[in-house]
Amino acid sequence: MSARILIVEDEALVALELRFQLEGMGYGVAGVAADAATARSLAAQEVVDLALVDLNLADGPTGMSLGRELAGQHDVAVVYLTGNPDLLRDEVAGAIGVLCKPADEAVVEAAVDFALRRRRGDRSIPAPPAMRLFG
Repeated sequence: MSARILIVEDEALVALELRFQLEGMGYGVAGVAADAATARSLAAQEVVDLALVDLNLADGPTGMSLGRELAGQHDVAVVYLTGNPDLLRDEVAGAIGVLCKPADEAVVEAAVDFALRRRRGDRSIPAPPAMRLFG
Protein backbone atom coordinates (compact mmCIF):
# COMPACT_ATOMS: atom_id res chain seq x y z
CA MET A 1 0.00 0.00 0.00
CA SER A 2 1.21 3.46 -0.86
CA ALA A 3 2.13 5.84 1.95
CA ARG A 4 -0.56 8.34 2.92
CA ILE A 5 0.53 11.95 3.24
CA LEU A 6 -1.32 14.82 4.88
CA ILE A 7 -0.68 18.29 3.47
CA VAL A 8 -1.09 21.08 6.01
CA GLU A 9 -0.82 24.29 4.02
CA ASP A 10 -3.08 27.34 3.89
CA GLU A 11 -1.95 28.64 0.50
CA ALA A 12 -4.31 26.86 -1.89
CA LEU A 13 -2.00 26.93 -4.92
CA VAL A 14 0.95 25.58 -2.92
CA ALA A 15 -1.23 22.82 -1.46
CA LEU A 16 -2.59 21.90 -4.89
CA GLU A 17 0.87 21.77 -6.40
CA LEU A 18 2.08 19.54 -3.55
CA ARG A 19 -0.92 17.26 -4.01
CA PHE A 20 -0.21 16.85 -7.73
CA GLN A 21 3.49 16.23 -7.04
CA LEU A 22 2.81 13.61 -4.38
CA GLU A 23 0.15 11.81 -6.40
CA GLY A 24 2.48 11.86 -9.41
CA MET A 25 5.11 10.14 -7.25
CA GLY A 26 2.60 7.42 -6.41
CA TYR A 27 1.70 8.50 -2.88
CA GLY A 28 -1.82 8.80 -1.56
CA VAL A 29 -2.90 12.15 -0.17
CA ALA A 30 -4.84 11.68 3.08
CA GLY A 31 -6.15 15.21 2.78
CA VAL A 32 -5.32 18.89 2.62
CA ALA A 33 -5.81 21.12 5.66
CA ALA A 34 -5.49 24.89 5.81
CA ASP A 35 -5.73 25.04 9.60
CA ALA A 36 -4.90 22.99 12.68
CA ALA A 37 -8.48 21.91 13.43
CA THR A 38 -8.96 20.43 9.96
CA ALA A 39 -5.57 18.68 10.16
CA ARG A 40 -6.49 17.16 13.53
CA SER A 41 -9.80 15.94 12.16
CA LEU A 42 -8.19 14.37 9.10
CA ALA A 43 -5.49 12.68 11.20
CA ALA A 44 -8.19 11.20 13.45
CA GLN A 45 -10.19 9.88 10.48
CA GLU A 46 -7.48 8.80 8.05
CA VAL A 47 -4.36 6.67 8.13
CA VAL A 48 -1.52 9.19 7.85
CA ASP A 49 2.11 8.15 7.52
CA LEU A 50 3.65 11.57 6.92
CA ALA A 51 2.49 15.16 7.31
CA LEU A 52 4.03 18.09 5.45
CA VAL A 53 3.26 21.00 7.75
CA ASP A 54 3.62 24.73 7.19
CA LEU A 55 4.22 26.83 10.30
CA ASN A 56 1.80 29.67 9.59
CA LEU A 57 -1.67 28.40 8.83
CA ALA A 58 -5.06 29.99 8.30
CA ASP A 59 -5.58 30.02 12.07
CA GLY A 60 -2.19 31.61 12.80
CA PRO A 61 1.26 30.25 13.70
CA THR A 62 -0.10 26.88 14.82
CA GLY A 63 2.00 24.56 12.66
CA MET A 64 4.76 23.91 15.19
CA SER A 65 2.41 22.74 17.95
CA LEU A 66 0.29 20.83 15.42
CA GLY A 67 3.37 18.93 14.24
CA ARG A 68 4.15 17.91 17.84
CA GLU A 69 0.56 16.75 18.28
CA LEU A 70 0.44 14.76 15.03
CA ALA A 71 3.67 12.99 15.93
CA GLY A 72 2.82 12.37 19.56
CA GLN A 73 -0.87 11.49 19.41
CA HIS A 74 -1.22 10.01 15.92
CA ASP A 75 2.24 8.52 15.30
CA VAL A 76 2.67 10.58 12.15
CA ALA A 77 6.11 11.43 10.77
CA VAL A 78 6.34 15.22 10.37
CA VAL A 79 8.36 17.35 7.99
CA TYR A 80 7.91 21.08 8.21
CA LEU A 81 7.75 22.82 4.84
CA THR A 82 7.94 26.54 5.47
CA GLY A 83 9.15 29.83 4.14
CA ASN A 84 10.31 30.65 7.69
CA PRO A 85 12.69 27.84 8.68
CA ASP A 86 14.52 30.13 11.12
CA LEU A 87 11.47 29.97 13.39
CA LEU A 88 12.49 26.35 14.04
CA ARG A 89 15.75 27.04 15.81
CA ASP A 90 15.53 24.03 18.08
CA GLU A 91 14.40 20.47 17.63
CA VAL A 92 10.66 19.93 17.56
CA ALA A 93 9.57 16.76 19.33
CA GLY A 94 8.43 14.12 16.87
CA ALA A 95 9.49 16.00 13.75
CA ILE A 96 12.08 14.66 11.34
CA GLY A 97 13.18 17.98 9.90
CA VAL A 98 12.39 21.07 7.90
CA LEU A 99 12.48 22.12 4.26
CA CYS A 100 12.51 25.70 3.08
CA LYS A 101 9.82 26.57 0.57
CA PRO A 102 9.49 27.04 -2.21
CA ALA A 103 10.94 23.59 -2.78
CA ASP A 104 11.12 22.06 -6.22
CA GLU A 105 9.72 18.63 -7.01
CA ALA A 106 13.07 16.83 -6.72
CA VAL A 107 13.64 18.28 -3.25
CA VAL A 108 10.15 17.32 -2.10
CA GLU A 109 10.52 13.82 -3.53
CA ALA A 110 13.89 13.27 -1.82
CA ALA A 111 12.58 14.60 1.51
CA VAL A 112 9.42 12.50 1.42
CA ASP A 113 11.36 9.35 0.52
CA PHE A 114 13.86 10.05 3.29
CA ALA A 115 11.17 10.76 5.89
CA LEU A 116 9.18 7.63 5.06
CA ARG A 117 12.30 5.47 5.16
CA ARG A 118 13.29 7.05 8.47
CA ARG A 119 9.79 6.30 9.79
CA ARG A 120 10.29 2.63 8.91
CA GLY A 121 13.61 2.65 10.79
CA ASP A 122 15.84 2.71 7.71
CA ARG A 123 18.94 4.76 8.48
CA SER A 124 20.86 3.66 5.37
CA ILE A 125 20.40 6.80 3.29
CA PRO A 126 21.69 10.27 4.08
CA ALA A 127 19.33 13.19 4.49
CA PRO A 128 18.73 15.28 1.39
CA PRO A 129 21.03 18.33 1.35
CA ALA A 130 18.08 20.73 1.36
CA MET A 131 16.63 19.23 4.54
CA ARG A 132 17.65 20.30 8.03
CA LEU A 133 17.21 17.39 10.41
CA PHE A 134 16.12 17.34 14.02
CA GLY A 135 17.62 14.94 16.53
